[in-house]
Amino acid sequence: MTFISVRCPYCRSDQIVKRGKTRRGKQRYLCQNTACTSRSFLLDYSDQRRLPEVKQQIIDMSLNASGIRATARVLRISPDTVLRELRKKEAALASVNTTLLRTVAPEEIIVDIEQAGEAEVDEMWSYGSAPK
Repeated sequence: MTFISVRCPYCRSDQIVKRGKTRRGKQRYLCQNTACTSRSFLLDYSDQRRLPEVKQQIIDMSLNASGIRATARVLRISPDTVLRELRKKEAALASVNTTLLRTVAPEEIIVDIEQAGEAEVDEMWSYGSAPK
């Protein structure tokens, strides 16, 4: 008999117990850590969109200004899956930004405002000609 050490892919806890099987016969596990965000998981997913790594990549690509369709195309998943995952994480992402803003003192922030020069204004026009 072989012993396989199983860790939760979300919180890395080793407090894991078996929790039945899926319809396809794959073993389901339950994380008993009370601080874990997602308690039930599989070791080998047949559906790629369910992988925790893919879910994290969706969030990372969104924070790096990738569009929904581009994210779906790169990860080979549906755009609906990308939207669903972003909606789930929306509250968490908003709290990260407010938490960061609360930690920074206003006197530490430096803002540099400059007026656009004549050359920069002309480059802004991409269709037609610049107004005279």
